[in-house]
Amino acid sequence: MTPNIIDISIASIEVLNPRVRNRKVFEELVESIRAVGLKRPIMVRRSPIGQGFELICGQGRMEAFVKLGATAIPAIVIEATRDECYVMSLVENMARRNLSPLELIREVGVLRQRGYSHTEISRKVGFSPEYVWTINFLLEKGEERLLDSVERGVIPHTIAAEIARADDAQVQRALTEAYEAGSLPGAQVLAIRRIVDQRNLIGKGIKSVRSGPKRSQPTTAAALVRAYQKEVERQRLLVKKATLTEGRLTFIVSAMGKLLADEHFVTLLRAEGLASLPHPVAQRLGIAGDPT
Repeated sequence: MTPNIIDISIASIEVLNPRVRNRKVFEELVESIRAVGLKRPIMVRRSPIGQGFELICGQGRMEAFVKLGATAIPAIVIEATRDECYVMSLVENMARRNLSPLELIREVGVLRQRGYSHTEISRKVGFSPEYVWTINFLLEKGEERLLDSVERGVIPHTIAAEIARADDAQVQRALTEAYEAGSLPGAQVLAIRRIVDQRNLIGKGIKSVRSGPKRSQPTTAAALVRAYQKEVERQRLLVKKATLTEGRLTFIVSAMGKLLADEHFVTLLRAEGLASLPHPVAQRLGIAGDPT
């Protein structure tokens, strides 16, 4: 069903989840709309109070229209609750290529603040419940520097959580013990030390925030090693899963190719009105998308 697109007044739209735009990307968007017009309407819902609308997706497009002097913009009007609107907005923003790691994890934190459980958030954003829990734990502690290191792949999220729970002396002692025992690779120990030093010198946040309470149980070398081994095992399982999936896909593509070479099978497809394939499948088979 084709969505109903209407022109609505920009002045009547409230932005539910405002974003700070990347200036260069925004200027490129303005020039694109100036040259070829709006490719995709914004999405809104009717305001539960008053006669206006609430923006779900398309803040950048709407702001570009304003800069170009427009007073109205094409929009798709849907029916949804405010929480549903927020999640849709979140999903679109997570799909933006210029979304920074810290922006992404802050979005996860906001979902938690809105009452979603770690399991619900993991389903919505595609992270594991454990990873979502760690992100929210670090956010609650104000550990933006550790979060940034996790997202850049410098340290596993499990080790970041251990660092956040401990004081500096506990972390340094645990690292020394782990290194001397050969339980952690030297490069990993150096990376963690560097992060801890920066955290102590500059602060927890990218913009420093006050620290939260420390836990009573000390972080030990064994705890860091367990966290590291847990991350290694998680990565190993991901590789195993990816290899298994690749094998299954290869088998499916091979089987489909043999079936499409069978004239009787193709005749059956025509009789059932199945005259085309999904583009990715057709591409893997090296055909134009029409098996018949």
